[in-house]
Amino acid sequence: MSKDTIVAHTISVLVANEPGILARVVGLFSGRGYNIESLTVAETNAKESQSRITIVTKGTPMIIEQIKAQLDRLVPVYRVRDLTVEGPHIERELALVKVRGVGEKRVEALRLADVFRAKVIDAKSDSFVFEVTGNSDKVQTFIGLMETLGLVDVGRTGIVAMSRGGEAL
Repeated sequence: MSKDTIVAHTISVLVANEPGILARVVGLFSGRGYNIESLTVAETNAKESQSRITIVTKGTPMIIEQIKAQLDRLVPVYRVRDLTVEGPHIERELALVKVRGVGEKRVEALRLADVFRAKVIDAKSDSFVFEVTGNSDKVQTFIGLMETLGLVDVGRTGIVAMSRGGEAL
């Protein structure tokens, strides 16, 4: 891979759970013209009042290093890890997918949902809402297949990621 190759990176950031920190992180990206492909944030340790922000962004190795260094300088950021370069990690995404259809299209939507291990979480006589989880490619493939069967709406969580093994963020 050359030094100018643009690659997606999953960055995990441990921060204090306090007002304004997400705005500062997003502001860092927008102020420098970096795009956020996916962003999730939630409290992970109520006792310590900490949250995990998972960001997927694309850039050259130099850009990614700049992003990590700038994130690391933000207060109150405790830790920044680039899961993409650190080794094996797990990424998952959840999507709610609403599909309208009757007859054969309805049957095919249910068959594909079974193949993708998507759960039916709402059913009406002319539509379904499926819950599908997995890596982003799996989620996107399921959504793409539903487009021909009557896709109505999609809600996606964004990527949540964690390194493998016994070490915490």
